[in-house]
Amino acid sequence: MTVIDKDTQKSFIRRHGVSLIAFFAILAYIAFVQWIWGWASVLAEWRHVGLGTVALALTLLVSTALVRAWRIYDYFPAETRGRYIALFHLAQVHNLLNIMLPFRSGETSFPLLMRSEFAVPLLRATSALLVMRLLDLHALLSAAGLGMVLQRADTAFALLLWLAFLLLPVLAYLLKGRMLAFLRPRLSGKALKLIEEVEAGLPARLGDFLSAWAMTVVNWATKVVVFAWVLSLMGVYPLMAAFGGASGGELSSVLPFHAPAGVGTYPAGIVAGAVAFGASAGGELARAAVNLHIIVIISALTSTVLSLVLSHIRPSRRR
Repeated sequence: MTVIDKDTQKSFIRRHGVSLIAFFAILAYIAFVQWIWGWASVLAEWRHVGLGTVALALTLLVSTALVRAWRIYDYFPAETRGRYIALFHLAQVHNLLNIMLPFRSGETSFPLLMRSEFAVPLLRATSALLVMRLLDLHALLSAAGLGMVLQRADTAFALLLWLAFLLLPVLAYLLKGRMLAFLRPRLSGKALKLIEEVEAGLPARLGDFLSAWAMTVVNWATKVVVFAWVLSLMGVYPLMAAFGGASGGELSSVLPFHAPAGVGTYPAGIVAGAVAFGASAGGELARAAVNLHIIVIISALTSTVLSLVLSHIRPSRRR
């Protein structure tokens, strides 16, 4: 019988720690879906919508995971160059932990994983994460606003206002020097610290910021449009209500008070957003919200499995 010494065990855990976290998270989610809803009932609902439609939605959502990883790749070019697959794997583990753990506590895994895998200092990774989350919130609101614009009679004027809001981060970056010089003497305490962290988390070059901003917009536009499409196929009308439901669910996961795995809070966010924009509350809306939540979970699992497969096919060497 072969005995594995402690040093070998520690070395294995250091090399494959991210993969082990992902593997156990996947097992936990599979068991979780079976326990809460049961896979038979989930698949029955999906057959009603069309398994091909669900597969297309999942494919599009997995593509957004690739985009999010590319945003981080551009954010830390020196540390991550040539290691996109390893970064994609790390991003999926972070995403799973963020979904699983309550009160956004999974966010703390990002700077820790970036330090462990890519030697990015904790402060820099934390500041960059703060900026990326602010960009996420802005892009999510922009994507949600698109549904409202499409429902208006004066579409051209509404589109101009929406475009101006969409471009606000770019304008803010171009004026960041003047804005920071104006705010610093007028702020103190936590407010000043927040401004300093945002400044530290911004890319130094305009091109890097534009790339991160564009990837953020593509990610959230795809997600919200796919979610609204799925909700409308499940009977959520009008179109603006489907956009409201898609945005409400995601806002519940972005804000700091979501439940573990979003159980209860994510479907509630979908229902609240849909009802706020004209959907009829009832059992059909609740079922649509739960099934969309499951699709979100499955897309996270699929992305993580893909990252594990890619990491196995093309293992990455640490620098």
